[in-house]
Amino acid sequence: MPTSPRTAAIIVAAGRGLRAGAGGPKQYRTVGGRTVIARAMEAFCDHPDVFAVQPVLNPDDAEMFNQAVAGFDYRPPANGGATRQASVHAGLEALAADAPDIVLIHDAARPFATQALIRRAIDAANITGAAVPVIPVTDTIKQVDASGAVNATPDRATLRIAQTPQAFRFDVILDAHRRAAREGRDDFTDDAALAEWVGLTVATFEGDAANMKLTTPEDFVREEARLAAALGDIRTGTGYDVHAFGDGDHVMLCGVKVPHNRGFLAHSDGDVGLHALVDAILGALADGDIGSHFPPSDPQWKGAASDKFLKYAIERVAARGGRVANLEVTMICERPKIGPLRETMRARIAEITGVAISRVAVKATTSERLGFTGREEGIAATASATIRLPWNEKSGSA
Repeated sequence: MPTSPRTAAIIVAAGRGLRAGAGGPKQYRTVGGRTVIARAMEAFCDHPDVFAVQPVLNPDDAEMFNQAVAGFDYRPPANGGATRQASVHAGLEALAADAPDIVLIHDAARPFATQALIRRAIDAANITGAAVPVIPVTDTIKQVDASGAVNATPDRATLRIAQTPQAFRFDVILDAHRRAAREGRDDFTDDAALAEWVGLTVATFEGDAANMKLTTPEDFVREEARLAAALGDIRTGTGYDVHAFGDGDHVMLCGVKVPHNRGFLAHSDGDVGLHALVDAILGALADGDIGSHFPPSDPQWKGAASDKFLKYAIERVAARGGRVANLEVTMICERPKIGPLRETMRARIAEITGVAISRVAVKATTSERLGFTGREEGIAATASATIRLPWNEKSGSA
């Protein structure tokens, strides 16, 4: 059986994306609750036949990039150039020492490449040496002159829309980029055009209609709507937690260290707000409760920071292909006063979960001096979480 070609991928992410409107480079904006670049890189980082993923960045974006792709396995980013062509060349040179057989070149602004599309790209390049994914043109295309008048109507049966990842034998496309650099040619809009210029025959393979490039603000609106429609299984869960006071000089509430004349009696840090949120999220998933995932009998959780528990619950949602729509916590206590810290707590929960702060609510109430909270013997918290899961999940949903 022939061996699979050693395949690397270049993710081109050095552009400014000005046509996408305000809000910074489009690859670092979110779509469906995740950054575009994280979605773009994930399929390649997770693909079993891709041994190296080489990002190419604008150096000014390094901090945003590191935050967006934390936990991914990739090569140290290369610095991009003034054009897409120069950025691809930088990525190829960064991979030269590894000498892959095949290289896949993908735009970071295409966040929906699938594992199947990547597999087709590898197979096509292995057979032909140069291949691009394409989809048919469904609208009639008009060729116009400088005044805007139509001067030709090409036969759409012969037209295709090119996508990425474009796939090549590594040595061939690297040589083509080096030749273009020597000859001062920097005007190629994609790598297939450059390959054609050096005389290569570029084959095509089946693309994916969902693998569209995000270019304008309207593209982001369209994809948000598409993803929201796919996540039609809406779930709500509730949580409750309580901890008694003990000795100490602070309490942890919603991830924030709050000075107080008492501490919590708890196995972990006793953060009732985050514990209630974890139970709410797990409840929405029908996935047990905090005690079943982090039993207090397990010594590894003694004194543990509760942000670990909340991150874990969020990861459980992501593993099911879902996203969090809303989180709400209500603190029940006489003291400490929650109002002055409300926005800090909202921001901290948003930071831990990656959920927009506009989707996080923190409230507080007293029990009118009644019960254990009224006697200031402890603090209670309730929480709710609304999540969205795919309809096709194997969960008994429609």
